[in-house]
Amino acid sequence: MTFTVLTSALDALRQVTTVAVDTGRLDDPTPCSEWTVAQVLFHAAGDQHAWASTVGAGSLPSYDPFNPPRRLDGGVQDTVTKAIEAAAGAWAGVDPTASSVRTPLPPVPEMAPALAAAACALDAAVHAWDVAVATGQPAPLTVALAEQLMPAAHATAEPLRGFAYAPALPVRADDDPVAALLRYLGRNPRWTPDGI
Repeated sequence: MTFTVLTSALDALRQVTTVAVDTGRLDDPTPCSEWTVAQVLFHAAGDQHAWASTVGAGSLPSYDPFNPPRRLDGGVQDTVTKAIEAAAGAWAGVDPTASSVRTPLPPVPEMAPALAAAACALDAAVHAWDVAVATGQPAPLTVALAEQLMPAAHATAEPLRGFAYAPALPVRADDDPVAALLRYLGRNPRWTPDGI
């Protein structure tokens, strides 16, 4: 895949999914306060299918990604794996030198390919972080990845506030780029399952 930021984000999503499934943590709470680990993963899979069907080819999920189920017949790992494969295949056909590509984001219908790939990566990486912190895994967001994702966050978050993103949290003086990105997307970078 040409877009390395997306490769990194999809790899992170794949890894946290495997651990969450293997450790039986699918019903655990997440930073997405209304959703369990399984629901966050189904949501993330649905979003990747939406991107794939928009920039390339593929079908939308059979469920509403913004009202994700707790269980699906296909199971979490298979559902996420198929979504990642669909996304990778679709983005492999995107010309990085094109003037723009379509997006599945109604307020931002077109973007430059690199920025659109980063927006797709942002979704995967942030939900990978949600699952990682919910299940006691190492957080997959690195400083370098967060820095690559911040321009996409600035391009997409504001029009989607209240729907896909919560209001931004105040930045703290000691925030690194990872914490700054998470706060911008309405997440507490110090979130823990027990609220401490």
